[in-house]
Amino acid sequence: MILELGNQDLEKFIMIGDRVLIKPNSPKEKTKSGLLLPPGVQEKEKVQAGYVVKVGPGYPIPAINDVDEPWKDKSNEVKYVPLQLKEGDLAIYLQNSGYEIDFKGQKYVIVPHSAILMLIRDESLFA
Repeated sequence: MILELGNQDLEKFIMIGDRVLIKPNSPKEKTKSGLLLPPGVQEKEKVQAGYVVKVGPGYPIPAINDVDEPWKDKSNEVKYVPLQLKEGDLAIYLQNSGYEIDFKGQKYVIVPHSAILMLIRDESLFA
């Protein structure tokens, strides 16, 4: 199922919890031996690769209210365990765990952090 979004701005997208927005790599058109592949072959692969566009705040930790310490701030602000991902990382993820969206003619996938198998981070790209 592909969800189409209207004329929004990608900067306004906010990922929730441990969710990650990934832009999949363009599918290979040829095999190593030079055979042309039909368009649906790459989409049927169980493992896909793509670049991380947006990252959620992480796993929420519930606020702890210590009743026996009245001098402490009693804010109910939720804290998060941050995710290992950074924007721009190349992520290898499980295709079946993601949800596809179509935004301005580009295909994106929303996957949970648990569906990401491996990251490739090249710091020289951002220097």
